[in-house]
Amino acid sequence: MKPAFEERSAPADRVLAIDLPRFLTREHHRIHLVGVAGSGMSGLAALLIELGHSVSGSDKVTTMETDRLQRLGLRFYEQHRSEHADAAELVVFSSAIKSDNPVLVKARDLTRPVARRAEALAAVMRAKRGIVVAGMHGKTTTSAMTAHVLREGGLHPSHYVGAEIPILSTNAHWDMRGEWFVAEGDESDGTLELFHPEHALVLNIEEEHLDFYADLAAIEKVFARLIDQTSGIVFYNTDDASTAQLCATRKNGISFGFSDTADYRGTEVGLHAFSSNFCVYSRGKKLGEVLLNVPGWHNVHNAIGVVALATELGIAFDKIAKSLEKFEHARRRFEIKYASERFLLVDDYAHHPTEIRATLKAARAVGRKRVLTMFQPHRYSRTAALRKEFAKAFDDADRVVVTDVYPASESPIPGVSGQTIVEEIVKYGHRGASYQPRFEHLHCDIGNTLDVGDLVLSLGAGNIHEQLSILAADLVIAEKLTAIVGETGGVRLYEPLSKHTTLRVGGPAQFWVEPQSEKAFAELIRFCRDENLPLFVIGRGSNLLVRDGGIRGVVVHPCGDEFSKVEVNGSEITAGVGTKFREVAYAGKAAGIGGLEWMEGIPGAVGGGLRMNAGAMGAQTFENVVSVRYLDGNGEAHMKTRDELEVHYRNFPLLENNFAVSAVFRGQPAPLEEIVRKLSASQEKRRTSQPAAKSAGCIFKNPDSCPAGKLVDELGLKDLRVGKARVSEVHGNFIVNDGGATAAEMLELIEMIKARARTKRGIELETEVQIVGEPG
Repeated sequence: MKPAFEERSAPADRVLAIDLPRFLTREHHRIHLVGVAGSGMSGLAALLIELGHSVSGSDKVTTMETDRLQRLGLRFYEQHRSEHADAAELVVFSSAIKSDNPVLVKARDLTRPVARRAEALAAVMRAKRGIVVAGMHGKTTTSAMTAHVLREGGLHPSHYVGAEIPILSTNAHWDMRGEWFVAEGDESDGTLELFHPEHALVLNIEEEHLDFYADLAAIEKVFARLIDQTSGIVFYNTDDASTAQLCATRKNGISFGFSDTADYRGTEVGLHAFSSNFCVYSRGKKLGEVLLNVPGWHNVHNAIGVVALATELGIAFDKIAKSLEKFEHARRRFEIKYASERFLLVDDYAHHPTEIRATLKAARAVGRKRVLTMFQPHRYSRTAALRKEFAKAFDDADRVVVTDVYPASESPIPGVSGQTIVEEIVKYGHRGASYQPRFEHLHCDIGNTLDVGDLVLSLGAGNIHEQLSILAADLVIAEKLTAIVGETGGVRLYEPLSKHTTLRVGGPAQFWVEPQSEKAFAELIRFCRDENLPLFVIGRGSNLLVRDGGIRGVVVHPCGDEFSKVEVNGSEITAGVGTKFREVAYAGKAAGIGGLEWMEGIPGAVGGGLRMNAGAMGAQTFENVVSVRYLDGNGEAHMKTRDELEVHYRNFPLLENNFAVSAVFRGQPAPLEEIVRKLSASQEKRRTSQPAAKSAGCIFKNPDSCPAGKLVDELGLKDLRVGKARVSEVHGNFIVNDGGATAAEMLELIEMIKARARTKRGIELETEVQIVGEPG
C-alpha cells in the first residue's frame, strides 16, 4: 500500500538536499515547525532550542507547552500563514499537517528544505548513541522510565517523550554531558523505520493504526526494519507473540517478561493501589526486588524491560531499584486528578482495547467500590476496525459512558460513532454501557451516578480529560457542601431537575443540596456568598420551568426535619418551607381550624407559595400569613409580621434576595363538617378544572380584560402542541407534558400563545410560571 505520509507530504523529499544530522546538531539555523502545539512537535521544538537554533512555530491552538516554549525563545504564531516560510532555512511538520498547508506550499515554492517530525528527530539522534522505545502500547511511560533510570544512574541522557513528564521536568531535553539519547518511537505513520538506534526496546506489536496500515503484516514489516537497523541490542517482550516472532532469532536480542525462558524475568508480582512490587532474575540469577511507584501489571512488565536495558548499560541494580521507586507517571497515564476518602478520579490516555483492559485492571486493583468509566473513541477508522475488540475491553468497568469519536485528522465514516462501540459492548453482555453523543454532558452522566467509594476513570487520546477536570473541580465544591449539611443532608452533582419539578422538564442542577436545618441553610448561604456561587431555592417545583441546560451553582431543596415540621398553637399553624400547602390545610382540619382549606388546591410547598403569593378558590397566601421567618444574603435570620411585608399579586419581593425558612398561618375555629365540605369542594374543583397530566400550574398571569385560560380557549389554542408539550384541553392556562417534553418545546409553545394573543387580541400575556436556568 502507499504510505500515508507520501500522500500527505509531497515536499518531504527536499530534505535530501542537506545533511540533516549535521544541519540540526552541528550548525545553527532558522527553523519553523508546523503544528508545534502537538506533544511530539513541542518536544522537538524544545530540543532544537537547546541545540541553539532560532525556532518559530505555528498552530491553531495554544497550550501550556507552547506557553513554556515561548519563555524559552520560541516565536509562536496562532495560525498557519505562508509568510512563516519566508525566513526559515528548514520547515518541519507533523503527520497531522496536510500537504496543502500554506506554510508547506510556500516552502515548496521557495525550494526550502522540508522534513517530517520523525526525520528531524532521527537526525538529532544520530549525534548520540540512540535508544528507541517502540510498541503499540506503553511506550510513553516506558521511555520516560528509561530516561529517568539512566539519569539517576549518572548517564546524563538526552530524551524525547510524547507527553508531559513531571519527573523529567519536560517532555524533551538535550544534555551535552551524556552520550545516550532515549526516544519514544512513533509507529503510527510508518516513520519508525527512519531510526537507526544503537539499542531498541520493543514492547508489543499488534493491529493498530489501521487507517495507515493494511494489516498486521504491514505493521510487522516496519518493526522488522527498525530491528534490522538497530546496531546493538534489541530488548524485546518475549510474552508478546508478534514481538517474540520478530526478535527471538536475532543473535543480539535480549528477552524480558514473565516467561520462564526470558533472559530478564519478573516474578512474585504484587499489585497495590498506586504501586507494584516484583522480583527480577537475570538469566536465572536473582538481581533483587523492585518497588515500582506506579500501578498495573502492564507497567511491571515494561519496567522489567527497563531493568534489562539499564543493567546491560552497566547501571547497578540497587540504583535501578531506587530510581523505579521514585518514578512518577507521565501526564495522562493513570494520572490522579482528584483524590479523597470518598472519591478518586483518574485520567488515562488508553484508547486501544489492549490499553483499556490493562488500565481498567489497574483501576480495579485500587480497591474502590465501583469503577465508573467515561470513554472517548479515537479516530473513526480505529473505532470501525476494532469494534469487536472494544466490546471485550470494559469487563472491569461497572459502568461505561461512551461519547462520540474524537476524529483527530480523519473525516467521519458513515454509521460509525460512539454508539457503535456501545452496541458491541451491550451485545457482549455488559449491562452498564450507555451512549452520550453530547461531549459536554459526559461529566454529568457519570457525576450524577457517583456514590461514596467510587473511582472514576476517563479514557481516550483526545480531549476526554477536560470532562474529568470539570468533574474534579465540581467535586471539590461538592465535598465542601457535604461538610456543611452532613451525610444526612443530600448533596448530588448534576441532579436532573426534571425529577424535582411538577412539569417534569429541566436540565441538571450543578450542585443539588438538601439541608435539613436552618443552621445548615445559613451556612450554605454564606458559603455561596464567599465562593461567588449562584444560589437558587426549589421546593416542590410547581410553577417552575427549568430550561434544558439546567441551573448553574447551588440548588437548595430545604426538606425534612425543621423544614417539614408543622406545629399548631391555638388558631395558628407554623410550617417549615418544605411543608406542602396541602399538609397545612389538613393540619388545620385535625385541629379544628378553618379558613385554610383552599391550600389543599395548591400543589407546591410553603416556600414556593410564599414566593409567588400563591392562591386558589379565591384566596391568596398572605391573607392567612401572620409572620415570615427568613434568612438574608449573609445567612442572618429575621422575622417580619404581615404588616411589615410588601405583597403583590403573584409576587412577594422580599424573597427575591432573601430565603424563607418558615411561616405562621392563622385560621379560625370552625366545625369539622364545614372544613371537610370546603376541602372536598377544593378537591372537586381541582379535579374538574385542572388537567391530570404533568404541568407547572397556570402558565400566564390573568390579564385585566380576560382570564388567561378563557383567552387561550377563545383563541382556539387548546390542544396546540410542540413536540411533547401541549396546551391542555381541560384548562387553557395549563401546558402539559405528554411524556418526554423538553423545556425548549415548552418555551416555543408559550411564545406561540403570546404571539397569537398579541396579534389577534392586542394582549401582552405575562408568564406566571417562573422560567429559570440555562439554554440546553
